[in-house]
Amino acid sequence: MLGYGGGLSAIPLMHKEVVKNYKWMDEEEFADILALANTLPGPINTKLSGYIGWRLAGFWGLITCIIATVLPTVVLMILLLTVLNAYKDRPWVRGMAKGVIPIAGVMIGVLAWDFLKKSKKFLGWGSTLIFTAISIIVIPFLGIHPAILIVLLILYALIFPSGEKDMKERKRQVNG
Repeated sequence: MLGYGGGLSAIPLMHKEVVKNYKWMDEEEFADILALANTLPGPINTKLSGYIGWRLAGFWGLITCIIATVLPTVVLMILLLTVLNAYKDRPWVRGMAKGVIPIAGVMIGVLAWDFLKKSKKFLGWGSTLIFTAISIIVIPFLGIHPAILIVLLILYALIFPSGEKDMKERKRQVNG
């Protein structure tokens, strides 16, 4: 409820609860739904929680999770924005806003590093670094939407699929 920095700052918290604490899904499935949710319009937390609710309890799970995600945020937004607006010129409010931004950035960075490590297991460092470098260049500098890049990567995976033998070997290496 008190995540600062938009939907992206809450993704590591959601990841921790869904994958690590409750084990409702594995790392790979979470990464897949995160990629898909990122391509669809609208707030990312609402899409993630909706899918998680659907997966756990069907339609009513979806409704419950969306309400549980949206309602507290709306209430807190109204309350906190009213208070912050009343005290917006105070130094402590400006300092609070500036101080939280790096924390949100670190949380997103930690999640990105986890995804890079997982990508390395399936693609190797070479391909992982190449795809990362391309993403860093294409998204911010060329202004191409991430959804386009994700679609291109899916097409790449369809055109150059890993053989069943490669997947079995990778699973064997990952599982020890």
